[in-house]
Amino acid sequence: MTSETSPRAYEDRRGASAEPVVRPTEQDEVAAAGSQLIGGPLGRWAKPGRHWLIPIRVVVLVAIGMFALGMVQKLPCYDWAWFRGANSQYTHACYSDIPHLYSLRGFADNLVPYFDRLNGDMNYLEYPVLTGLFMEVASWLTPGSGDMQHREQMYWLVNAGMLMACTAVIAVCVTRTHRRRPWDALLVALAPAFALTATINWDLFAVALTAAAMLMWSRGRTLAFGILIGLATAAKLYPVLILGPLLVLCWRAGKWREFGAAALGAAGAWLVVNLPVMMLAPEGWKKFYTFSQERSVDFGSFWLVISQRTGKGLDTDMVNTLAMVLMVLACAGIGVLTLTAPRRPRFAQLAFLVVAAFILTNKVYSPQYVLWLIPLAALARPRWRDFLIWQAGEVVYFLGIWLYIAYTMSGEKHQGLPPEGYQLAIAAHLLTTLYLCAVVVRDILLPDRDVVRRDGSDDPSGGVLDRAEDVFVLGHAAHPPRHAALLEEGPRVDWGTRTPAP
Repeated sequence: MTSETSPRAYEDRRGASAEPVVRPTEQDEVAAAGSQLIGGPLGRWAKPGRHWLIPIRVVVLVAIGMFALGMVQKLPCYDWAWFRGANSQYTHACYSDIPHLYSLRGFADNLVPYFDRLNGDMNYLEYPVLTGLFMEVASWLTPGSGDMQHREQMYWLVNAGMLMACTAVIAVCVTRTHRRRPWDALLVALAPAFALTATINWDLFAVALTAAAMLMWSRGRTLAFGILIGLATAAKLYPVLILGPLLVLCWRAGKWREFGAAALGAAGAWLVVNLPVMMLAPEGWKKFYTFSQERSVDFGSFWLVISQRTGKGLDTDMVNTLAMVLMVLACAGIGVLTLTAPRRPRFAQLAFLVVAAFILTNKVYSPQYVLWLIPLAALARPRWRDFLIWQAGEVVYFLGIWLYIAYTMSGEKHQGLPPEGYQLAIAAHLLTTLYLCAVVVRDILLPDRDVVRRDGSDDPSGGVLDRAEDVFVLGHAAHPPRHAALLEEGPRVDWGTRTPAP
């Protein structure tokens, strides 16, 4: 097959002409080189729209396949390492919270999360309410017969099946968010850190709800977006952060009614989930929040590096305060960037930046937290080179944390990675995440470098913000070029008339 240099219109299943689809192999040298593994870039005479392997199906199949490979990677633990020889689950890098918490958080004993007090190191379940419900449903589906090892294995398998469904939802949503760039979702499907961390914990549930919310916003369904963000926040705290940059974007575009609908939907959905437990089991409900506040400096954070390098423990209250200050400063910087950029930033770019800021400043970084960023990164910066650089740092961290725990648990044998090596793994995570943030910021300041906008598009995931006029800007943003990137090929598109700030 011979490739061509300009996109051609796909045809839908009814034979009608559809909007041209961007082919990454025509724009991305890494994607073009990788396509050689499956026969090279798509040829000019191909009819992909008439074949059952349309982009969304390909992405979902690849995502499920990679998820399955991640399950295979956990086999040494599934067979024995979770249950015999505690250090083996770290040396094999196949640890998961799921089987251990089945018994440790009372699911094996049919205790009701948040209502029944636990024995052991945690008196109540330390997860948000909707994630607790997810865990409880999985326990209902787990056979109650057999010894505890068999039941824990079955619990992990049931959860893996439910998380695989979440993976399919994420793949579908990311594929459909940017209508003309469905193949960018392969970044999510093929992300090595996604496969490695997918079944460590229950984060994929919140990630799926967030991805669905982003899709709804891209379609202009602001209330549905808000409801899904509220549900995602009831499963994990980080999705609420996305409302911050959305507020500033809507401020710049004057879309107050739309933001209000989203905010009210989010608040309402969160309250519907949380209020019953909050009223009937207040002690159990607030455990997640008190645990997050009281938790000391832990794995993966630069705070831990400081503590280890200085040899001094850091006061938890001080770290909480400093982390909050750093996060507020980062959010303020993102807000200023939004209002002064030559063109209003894309929603996905700012969503990625604010979640990345939270991860970078937090006092703990569990390896599965990378799942929060992967779909947002694919929408914010769909370039394979930058994405793979970041993923390489995350894989280094994934291996580093388990080998470091193995080192700390091996006693005088010192099998694993010493603190100095683990600090390098943390640095790899921090630096590659900062690198990806830097190229996203560069794309915002120089829109002609943004691959999503090179064909004249504005904000494909922006919904009501796409091609909207600005009503409030600061600084040089009041008089920027009114056109998309100046390319040798491709359309020249007006992005809306700007009104200087009063």
